[in-house]
Amino acid sequence: MRGVVAVLFVFVVLNQDVSAQEARPANPEMVTPVMRGQVASGAQIMAVTAHPEATRAAFDILSRGGSAADAAIAAELVLGLVEPQSSGIGGGGFAVYYDAKTKKVTSFDGRETAPNAAGKYLFRAEDGKPMEFYDAAIGGRAVGVPGELRMLEMMHKKYGALDWRDLMMPAITLAENGFIVTPRLGAVVEGDELKLKNFIDTKLYFFPDAVTPIRAGDRLANTIYARTLRKIAIEGADGFYKGDIAERISKAVQEDFENPGLMSVEDLSNYKAIERAPVCDFYRGYQVCSMGEPSSGGLSLLISLKILEKFNLAALDKNSVQAWHLIGEASRLAFADRNYYMGDPSYIQSPGTRLLAPEYIAQRAALISQGKANPNIMYGVPKDWGAQKKATPEPVYPKPPGTTHLSIVDGAGNIVSMTNSVEDSFGSRMMMDGFMLNNQLTDFSFMPEADGKLIANRVEGGKRPRSTMTPVIVFAPNGVPKMVIGSAGGSAIMGYVLQRIVAVIDWNMDVQSALDAPNIVNRGRGFEMEFGASDLAQPLRDKGHPVEMGDLNSGLTAIVFDTQGRMTGYADPRREGTAQGR
Repeated sequence: MRGVVAVLFVFVVLNQDVSAQEARPANPEMVTPVMRGQVASGAQIMAVTAHPEATRAAFDILSRGGSAADAAIAAELVLGLVEPQSSGIGGGGFAVYYDAKTKKVTSFDGRETAPNAAGKYLFRAEDGKPMEFYDAAIGGRAVGVPGELRMLEMMHKKYGALDWRDLMMPAITLAENGFIVTPRLGAVVEGDELKLKNFIDTKLYFFPDAVTPIRAGDRLANTIYARTLRKIAIEGADGFYKGDIAERISKAVQEDFENPGLMSVEDLSNYKAIERAPVCDFYRGYQVCSMGEPSSGGLSLLISLKILEKFNLAALDKNSVQAWHLIGEASRLAFADRNYYMGDPSYIQSPGTRLLAPEYIAQRAALISQGKANPNIMYGVPKDWGAQKKATPEPVYPKPPGTTHLSIVDGAGNIVSMTNSVEDSFGSRMMMDGFMLNNQLTDFSFMPEADGKLIANRVEGGKRPRSTMTPVIVFAPNGVPKMVIGSAGGSAIMGYVLQRIVAVIDWNMDVQSALDAPNIVNRGRGFEMEFGASDLAQPLRDKGHPVEMGDLNSGLTAIVFDTQGRMTGYADPRREGTAQGR
């Protein structure tokens, strides 16, 4: 162990066995003050990201005739510079794309993969027990093969309008000239000092005199990142996955003196992003499309919505105990299926969209009592699935939200909803060639089996760890776009997105009111809610729900279309995002 004491901003974890992996932090990416953001409107183009510089970069690309894919790429490269605690080219992500010309939706999987040499005992300690979270997460052991750039390149090749090199320039210019450190970045660096100082390059970047952290208002340049992007601008993603950068990444991961990993140059050169069919279904006539497995977010969201469709939420007040009881029970049912079945579809047998079959949804909805929380919610068995080989359920852990989301609409009506991540705040804390390396392998179960059965989300070489990232595009009953949304927040992402879709569709809330509303989620352990919803706490307890109050560090960005096609964009007031439209 590196002698690191974690400073946690967490909820009390409910009903968990005490073991290593349960020590995962709920909010290690520090909660910062809530700010009321500015609503942006427009009829032609819209960009909403988690940082003003990224929003400006995306809007500039759109204004020059760039596609939604172009703008998303430029914005993400900027986010990797100005918001390194949340995402970057050393991480991965998922994108859902709507092509306005063909009216088709597709999705792109840039999730990290485990090195080929990784095995099911990767996160076992010397005593045979699962490692403590930060013993596993900090350093080379948990670094997955980054997928971000391959995904961005795949999107550009299919949907890009501007030259690839042009999309690098906003981030290159900012990196060379320097950007202004925001209060959030300054606070997160100061709060993570002990971990960040474990690695020389990381320490000297965030603590330039090796002692004092960067502060809000400082100008911070990253000329090494600029050099890396210039190489990628010329050579494409191959400049990252092959050659000297790949060699340095592999060497750093394998030679981390306290917690070495297994990534090889072959793991990097062989990485492939995947274009996948999205998961889509209808909710009260609206079509909701999201990311399929290895993200559990899309399926879990759709399961929750299909169950809630059995109940008349529109007849209930948005602040009513009965409405949140139903939302909580639907979420619990979805998480039970998530934890039992979902993972990388190349490695496990999963029912997939069978979990959305009408007869199965009806069975699940019938388990909800209007009066009390069901004390025995478990996974279900879809029709014709009973003979399939099953794994054992994986416990639900609070996931560290080192994640960002952006929502983009271009002048042709194309849409990107994209969520990117390095997993924990600053990922592995290892900085390489100007960017942070992820620690996404800790999204695998630390336990390969339980009760004599294999866990679906166990570590295997080449496998993609399960995620809960939930990029979403919603279409109105007439088929035109209605909403673009997603969030940061680890395994709470699905709940944050579910809450806002219900708010807009069932309760006719505007986008600002929906995102400003107190976060309320249920990941299967009980309700977690912000203090603004405290009036619901005791009545929900009276219905049998465990309830914990605290900060819930979401990072939503959303765009909502009115019936005339005009757009309103808004970013989560809990972070520093902005929206810009025309």
